[in-house]
Amino acid sequence: MKANRRKFLQQLAVGSGALTLGLPDFVKANDGEETISDSFNGYGSAPRFNMSGYAAPKIDKVKIGIIGLGMRGPGAVNRLSNIEGVEIKALCDKLPERATAAQRYLVNKGLPKAAEYSGENGWKTMIDKEGLDLVYTCTPWDLHTPIAVYAMESGCHVATEVPAALTIENCWKLVDTSERTRKHCMMLENCCYDFFEMLTLNMVRNGMFGELIHAEGAYNHDLLSLNFNKKGYQDMWRLKKNINFNGNLYPTHGLGPIAQCMNINRGDRMDYLVSVSSNDFLMGAEAEKRAQKDEFYKQFAGKNYRGNMNVTTIKTVKGKTMMLQHDVTTPRPYSRIHLLSGTKAFASKYPEPERIAFGERWVKEAELKKLYDTYSPPIIKHVGEIAKKVGGHGGMDFIMDWRLIDCLRNGLPLDQDVYDAAAWSCIVPLSGKSVAKKSTSIDIPDFTRGAWASNKPVNLTLDGGGNTLIRGQK
Repeated sequence: MKANRRKFLQQLAVGSGALTLGLPDFVKANDGEETISDSFNGYGSAPRFNMSGYAAPKIDKVKIGIIGLGMRGPGAVNRLSNIEGVEIKALCDKLPERATAAQRYLVNKGLPKAAEYSGENGWKTMIDKEGLDLVYTCTPWDLHTPIAVYAMESGCHVATEVPAALTIENCWKLVDTSERTRKHCMMLENCCYDFFEMLTLNMVRNGMFGELIHAEGAYNHDLLSLNFNKKGYQDMWRLKKNINFNGNLYPTHGLGPIAQCMNINRGDRMDYLVSVSSNDFLMGAEAEKRAQKDEFYKQFAGKNYRGNMNVTTIKTVKGKTMMLQHDVTTPRPYSRIHLLSGTKAFASKYPEPERIAFGERWVKEAELKKLYDTYSPPIIKHVGEIAKKVGGHGGMDFIMDWRLIDCLRNGLPLDQDVYDAAAWSCIVPLSGKSVAKKSTSIDIPDFTRGAWASNKPVNLTLDGGGNTLIRGQK
């Protein structure tokens, strides 16, 4: 976009009150460059309503509709059905047999069957008819924002799988809608609730790391075979996302926990990023190999696949640095890295075992156990052992769900708000833009519109909550 055109449109946006109303939905410029909502973040204007720290009215029984019952949805039905104060009113999937199959979790616990919805727009009908408090979305990525916006407009809180949005425009839509409706929009970043991540977050809150200087996170997970598996993701949607996009497709598992440790959106914010990708050495070759044996895979042969490894470096306003990696194709052990480097301490989760140091040597196992005993936050001590039994990635999924429900039932602010959903998700399109421009630095929008400077860090106490039981408890 030419500089004079950008300046004119930005002035037009200011003059029309766009700063107080949020970013407008500008159409693409004729030259095909970024939209105004890509380049103009509205920094310095007050939000219509600050959702950071917002406590919605208490909900005694949380009526939930769950959308998407393929990979992640059935586990959510199982976990949520274990929590008191939850009524799973509706189940929805594009394929009707999936909604029917998910009923078994309710039946096995002696709970009432949920209404079933299916088809392309079954989720809209469900939201319109069921009088829900919370819409819980586990669909393919493209549907996350449309469902979230529709649900909030319909008076529902939203919990959506990651990433919450794939474009800057959609990030702003989530923010604007949440602020206007005063409905929560939480991204279901489960890795924030893993045991080591919660331990290190609480240690940071207690000053054990001093000033954090640098942090690293990743999603390094060999999913090559799964992405090419016909019985994996419905209609091969996840493999298709790896075509004609080159950047970090899945940043939030690594970013979420370290962003909370570094008080992103709550005392600091991400300022700009630089992203670089390798070439593809695996996906194209895999497609060609499979196409030689199976006609089905010819549609994926000869395509422009993203680079196998993406590395994105972020600078914060306060001068801290963050590094993210994304690699879901090379044969390597799973890693989210989760590395924290402060003026007083250092922590690293991968490669296992988990390690913490207060100098040049790692603490010994007995001392690490003592740190767990002393600094694991109240939520871990409250439901951690039950979470391990219920399951979901070792228990972190259940801790996340339990915490969400307890906050809604007790009128407490959520640990993850819409600004986190937008900021963590925006790394997807912005990393792609940086890679396409030979790793040029790209500004990261301030979705809080300046409120980050006074927003309070994530509260790790239960604050009057913690009274939500697990079904069968006394």
